[in-house]
Amino acid sequence: MSDKIMSIDSIHELAKTTLMKFGADAENAGAVADTITMAERDGCVSHGLFRLAGYVATLKSGKVDGKARPKINTLAPAVVQVDGKNCFAPHALKAGRPALIEATKTCGIAVMPMIRVHHFAALWPDLEGICDEGLAAFACVNYKPSVIPAGGKKALYGTNPIAFGWPRPGKKPMIFDMATSVMARGEVAVAARDGHAISDGVGVDADGNPTSDPNEILKGALLAFGGYKGSSISMMVELLSAAMIGESFSFEAAVRDNNDGGPPQGGQFLFAMDPTLVRGDEDWSNHAEGFFDKIYEQDGTRLPGDRRYSNRAKHEKDGVSVSNIVLDKIRSL
Repeated sequence: MSDKIMSIDSIHELAKTTLMKFGADAENAGAVADTITMAERDGCVSHGLFRLAGYVATLKSGKVDGKARPKINTLAPAVVQVDGKNCFAPHALKAGRPALIEATKTCGIAVMPMIRVHHFAALWPDLEGICDEGLAAFACVNYKPSVIPAGGKKALYGTNPIAFGWPRPGKKPMIFDMATSVMARGEVAVAARDGHAISDGVGVDADGNPTSDPNEILKGALLAFGGYKGSSISMMVELLSAAMIGESFSFEAAVRDNNDGGPPQGGQFLFAMDPTLVRGDEDWSNHAEGFFDKIYEQDGTRLPGDRRYSNRAKHEKDGVSVSNIVLDKIRSL
């Protein structure tokens, strides 16, 4: 089935109007639509319109409050808590980001724990607006058990992505965003939808046997990247996004989730740093750019995000090719 070329604006309108049809108000729907649109625009299709049905499912089941108004709590000069009150995470982030930026530019470093939110997106959109303010930033979030701890047999960790962003004045920030599993669960789901096998070493079936069938992996579990090293980073994410901020570990989120196909309620951990204040001068940018230049000197290298920004330029000009399978799913809602 051929794909459909859609403009950036039409993708946003489709996402927003669909969410509003199922009970989200304009403010909540707009924030989620922004995130979905950014994913499609930058070529991250597993986190774009593909996820719209999951967002809708949580509105239909009542798990997410589509009219919530997040509350900002200043717990300390450098700790800005956002209580999402069961909203989608993009809305909570949009509400809290100005306070995080202000606190970081005052204190040099600031933390923004987000509680009672539902995260279902890539992490790099969460950081780009912070990095555009000249700040470095880090974010992580857990999910529901889908990854086996090193040496274990049963899923306990989420895919537990981490993202780190570095500002580049006059240029787009360097941001990497990676699951701590070998492959993001969304990418496995896309492979299952399209009938594609995936590489060995990504996951196991329900009986713990290695498999390259994405459908079987979705019934079983993923593996952490790099064995015990990735497993330890995934454990760190659990501690930061649960114990550190007073939210749920992945296994706890699963216990209370209604399994409607959308994101569970949980937490997200973010912190930001002002290089000028931390370093004590403003030469951090030139110093970092010299380092990036050394990376580019080697043939075949690129910075994380380069491909994303290339996709952005192309899609803003020519439109985005959207799978008719995804569009048919949205129509069926």
